Amino acid sequence: MPVTGPDFISIQVRDLEASAAFYQQHLGLTRSPAGPPHAVVFDTRPVAFAVRDLAPGVSLASTPQPGLGIGLWLHATDTQTIHDKLAAVGTEIVVEPFDGPFGRTFTFADPDGYQITLHDRA
Repeated sequence: MPVTGPDFISIQVRDLEASAAFYQQHLGLTRSPAGPPHAVVFDTRPVAFAVRDLAPGVSLASTPQPGLGIGLWLHATDTQTIHDKLAAVGTEIVVEPFDGPFGRTFTFADPDGYQITLHDRA
């Protein structure tokens, strides 16, 4: 059987509740009732997205940019409004909004420094 594609994406974070609150408050994600105690799973489609406690032996302090080399893109319906709200609260905007093949697109750094790209064309 071949691999059919991504099924679950999670990122390890320093402070589970702070990161979960960031994604809920600023991106509008909703917690799913599913998930283990060491993670917050969000009700995203078609692939589940979660933040989780650091695995044993992992230290985000020892890396200049968590997830370096991995592109994490999330679809949103109004990226410009999300950008404006994130910028207003001081979130680092890594790439300013632009119109491209995936619609209105920009990249921000989350509380742990992961660079997340939002786009509005599915």
